[in-house]
Amino acid sequence: MPETLLERHAEALRLFGEQVRAVGDDQWDAPTPCRDWNVRELVNHVAGEQLWIPPLVTDGRTVEDVGDAFSGDVLGDDPVAAWDRASAAAHAAFAAPGALDRTVRLSYGPALGSAYCSELTADCVVHAWDLARGIGADDRLPDGLVEFSIKEVMPYADGLAASGAYDPPLEVPAGANAQTRLLAMVGRKG
Repeated sequence: MPETLLERHAEALRLFGEQVRAVGDDQWDAPTPCRDWNVRELVNHVAGEQLWIPPLVTDGRTVEDVGDAFSGDVLGDDPVAAWDRASAAAHAAFAAPGALDRTVRLSYGPALGSAYCSELTADCVVHAWDLARGIGADDRLPDGLVEFSIKEVMPYADGLAASGAYDPPLEVPAGANAQTRLLAMVGRKG
């Protein structure tokens, strides 16, 4: 059972990677619960998020320094290989000695590397569900990642919709399980 943040991060990356590897050749244009993204665009988004990690965490660069280096298509002709490279580099950057204690300069201000890692871990979990839904795969999320993500997202769930990246939180049905609660927080009906 993963106990550390780095183990949770690795588990979330593996979960998303399993979904990426499950995408059929004819599914890259399929819609996802992210209304603005099809399967390929969703995978591109999550891979792009991973590509930001080494320059911000390892190199100490700012969002302005990186600029539009990861805009557009980052998947190329082999989306699976692109995901594998991006996720491995991201995890290596967070796993480097002192990385989680470092201050990272993000678009919304400075944050500890550990906070950035937590945020992206939860984001990867939610997007793994989106991707599973988009390709018609099993969308059950591991309990530990769901609980981790609930704790991460809860403090700022109400502000996610204001960012424009998420739909408003949904009403949680009485007796809902943890996965349904997590998805409702991020505007998804599980």
